[in-house]
Amino acid sequence: MIDNNKDLELVQSLVEKYHLTNNEISKVIVGQDQAIKQILSTVFVGGHSLLIGVPGLAKTLLVNTIAKILGLSFNRIQFTPDLMPSDIIGSDILNQERLFQFIQGPIFCNILLADEINRTPPKTQSALLEAMEEKAVTVGGKTHNIGQPFFVLATQNPIEQEGTYPLPEAQLDRFMYSVFLDYPTVDEEVSIVKRTTLSKLGTVEQIFSADEILKYQDLILDIPVNDSVVQYAVELVHKTRPNQSNSSDYINKYISFGAGPRASQYIILGAKINAVLSGKYSPDIEDIQRVSSWVLAHRLVKNYKAVAEGVTIDEIIENIL
Repeated sequence: MIDNNKDLELVQSLVEKYHLTNNEISKVIVGQDQAIKQILSTVFVGGHSLLIGVPGLAKTLLVNTIAKILGLSFNRIQFTPDLMPSDIIGSDILNQERLFQFIQGPIFCNILLADEINRTPPKTQSALLEAMEEKAVTVGGKTHNIGQPFFVLATQNPIEQEGTYPLPEAQLDRFMYSVFLDYPTVDEEVSIVKRTTLSKLGTVEQIFSADEILKYQDLILDIPVNDSVVQYAVELVHKTRPNQSNSSDYINKYISFGAGPRASQYIILGAKINAVLSGKYSPDIEDIQRVSSWVLAHRLVKNYKAVAEGVTIDEIIENIL
C-alpha cells in the first residue's frame, strides 16, 4: 500500500524518468509512441511483450535503444528453423581439466530480443518460454538462474508469411502485451530517411539502473486497487470465454477459446502502471479499458465463422467492452 512520503516520491521519480526516457528515445526513434509506452510498461511490472509487425520497422534498434537508457544488458537472437535449445540457453562442455563446464547462452542478459520467434520449431520456442516463466534454465540437472531484471521482447512475423510456426495459445499466454508496430506516416518516414541518410543517429544517455527498475517493480505491486476495479477486470475477461453462463451470443458465435486467469492479472498490473504514468495513484475503470486490448489481443482464438465473415479481434474486444 502506498501510504508514505517515500513511496510517493518513488512514484513521482518514476513518472519523471519515464518522460526523460521518451525524450531520449525520440533522439533515435521516430514515432511508435504507443509501442514505446507498452514496452516500458511491461518492463516496470516485470512482464514480457510480443512485438508484431512486418520486417524493417526498427524493432531491433528500438529495443537496443531502450536497453541502453535503462542501463541493462541486451542480447538479440535471430530465430531460424535450425536453431537448437542449446543455442539459446547454453550447454555443458568438457574443459581442459576434463570437467564439464557450463557455457552460458545469449539468454543470460537483462533484455532479450527474440527476433522472429515463430520461425523456429516448437522445441526451441519452448526452451525460451520456459526460461521466461522460471527466470532460470536447467542444463545437465543443474539450475542456472538468469540475472534480474529479465525481459523477453519477442518479434513475430504475420502468420500468413511462409515458413512460420504459430505459437501455441499456452505459450502466447506468457506474454503480457501484444505490441503492434505499424508503418510510419509519410512525415515520420521523411524524418527517418533524413536522420539515417544525412547524419549519424543520436546517442542516448542512461536514465535508469537495474536496481532502480527492481525497486519500481516492487512499487507497482504495492499500488492499491479498488475491489470494484478488480471485479470489473475479472468480469471483462470472463466475458471472452464462450459457452459459459454469462457468455453473450456474439462471443459464442465467434470465439473458440477465451482468455485465462493470467489475462486478469496482467490487466490489473497494466492498469496500475498506466495509472501511474498518467499521474494517478490508483487505477480506475478507464485504465482497465485502456490496457485490455493490449492484453487480450493475442489470447482470443477466433473460430472458422469469425474468419469466414472477416470479424477481427479488435472488433470482438470492442464488443466485449
